[in-house]
Amino acid sequence: MAVLTLPLLLVSMDVSVLYFAVPFISHDLEPTATQQLWIFDMYGFVLSGLLLTMGALGDRIGRRKLLLIGAAAFGAASVAAAYAHSAETLIAARALLGVGGATLMPSTLALVRNMFRDAAQRATAVAVWSAVMTSGISLGPVLSGFLLSHFWWGSVFLINLPAMLLLLILAPLLVPEFRSPATGRRFDVLSSLLSFAAVLPVVHGLKRIAADGFGALPPLSIAAGLAVGALFVRRQRRVAEPMISPALFRGRAFGPAIGVNAVAMFAMAGFTVFSMQYLQLVLGKSPLEAALWCLIPSVAVGGAAPAATALVRRGVDRAYVIGGAFAVAAFGYLFALAGAGSGIWVILAASGIVAVGIVTVMTLITDLALDAAPAEHSGAAAALLETGQEFGAALGTAVLGSVGAAFYRHDIGEAMPAGLPAGARESVRETLGNALAAADGLPSRLGDTVAAAARDAFTGGMHAAAIGAAAVLAAAVLAPVLLREVGARTEGTGADMAEAAPAETPVR
Repeated sequence: MAVLTLPLLLVSMDVSVLYFAVPFISHDLEPTATQQLWIFDMYGFVLSGLLLTMGALGDRIGRRKLLLIGAAAFGAASVAAAYAHSAETLIAARALLGVGGATLMPSTLALVRNMFRDAAQRATAVAVWSAVMTSGISLGPVLSGFLLSHFWWGSVFLINLPAMLLLLILAPLLVPEFRSPATGRRFDVLSSLLSFAAVLPVVHGLKRIAADGFGALPPLSIAAGLAVGALFVRRQRRVAEPMISPALFRGRAFGPAIGVNAVAMFAMAGFTVFSMQYLQLVLGKSPLEAALWCLIPSVAVGGAAPAATALVRRGVDRAYVIGGAFAVAAFGYLFALAGAGSGIWVILAASGIVAVGIVTVMTLITDLALDAAPAEHSGAAAALLETGQEFGAALGTAVLGSVGAAFYRHDIGEAMPAGLPAGARESVRETLGNALAAADGLPSRLGDTVAAAARDAFTGGMHAAAIGAAAVLAAAVLAPVLLREVGARTEGTGADMAEAAPAETPVR
């Protein structure tokens, strides 16, 4: 299990490790605005687009084998990114990092499903898996800030190498191989291309809505992705050997688990996009200070998953624990709404409450989905869970970010002082960051007025985005209805394990 946490920690850290490195990269490589955007986004786009392919591929060739291939690719891409001498090279290296990440994430979760046959042990392992993933996202900015204060920007990529090297040495010794019994079947390349062409436009469109608001192109991108997704689903139902088996969705547990997991990430991403900006732009914390302050709520998160697992072991229906965890997260949203403007401790407490609820949901849902999935399809099941997370995160950022931005523009338009130059007026209306930058270039009294008005408008937008609590409360009500009594434990025996037994025999 310790070996499996190595790649998971690094992959989750790579989502956020570039937060502080961008100014240094911009100084050295001089990327255009479009290139800088792709440096940031390429990793997440490729990772989300390839998760389904890599999960299904691991089921066929072996999950440990795919893990080792991914580790080698991730290490090589890290070196290429660290020593990139042009923006184009760095973008390509980030794409290769996404390929490696897409192999590592479903492989680790699928191996957890295969290695831990006892249901109680598997629940603990999933709790550890969830805690490590959450910790990596939180630690990424802190580690990035520390490295950049002592070394050059390439160090944020080279930090991956020791962990990947250790994984390549230890995994063949300590982690058994598992693969589907039907290892001779052909891999469906067309389904792989369709899945990539379905996921990528949807995620891209949602991210563009979050960044630029609603325009003509993002909805078209989403519609195109959904149309290709319909073709992908149709093919999976008709081909003899589908990449994603429809059998995964025949039970009562797996399909709802994917949806509940996506709602959880919707809530987490939608809250985080505002809380980080609030710390930096409203309270005036530097990016590193904000990242360090955000470590405080993670202390409470560390105990959430084990506590929830213990409740389920004591006989509490997992569906009710999930519903209660959603209610906790909704309370965190409302606490932030009531306390916005009251100082740093209120927003940190709200962040901790939301994170405790959401991490609890994700841990129990992941365990439920793995229980429901046949072991021979554990790679595809893990990939579907993680793809749902990517959709949920992108949707939360797009929807709640757009709501907040709309209210910000409305409020700042009414509060903008007279005599503001036209160019500054347009910048102030775009985002809080642009408003503060424009205020720095104005006469002191006018600049202070603009900055104060922009911060108030952002806080108003943050209040409006608390509408996300409605989705979380709805999930708190619906999750127990959808999931009640579908997650009964078998403690490693019964029909579930009988079905999985052929695939859970290790292959050395």
